[in-house]
Amino acid sequence: MAVSLRVPPEMKKKVERLAQAQDTTAHAFMLKAIREKVEAEETRAAFHAEARRRLARMKQTGMGIPAEEVLAYFREKAAGGNPRPPKARKIV
Repeated sequence: MAVSLRVPPEMKKKVERLAQAQDTTAHAFMLKAIREKVEAEETRAAFHAEARRRLARMKQTGMGIPAEEVLAYFREKAAGGNPRPPKARKIV
């Protein structure tokens, strides 16, 4: 599929400069940038879809872990500790 983009002159200069610094063409640089953006957006969309599924399951079952317990777990883990993972339970 052929695509034509109108790239503003100042952006074109930046792309050319950065592509040259990476020893590649402006075309290859832009393709890589588009590929990376598409992959990032696909990852983001998958993350949000999973969050929606988990929220729906939590609402359906009433099971969950209070946010403060999750945060405390990660704080201790980040500090080098070996905390027990919090357990899901009925949230009122």
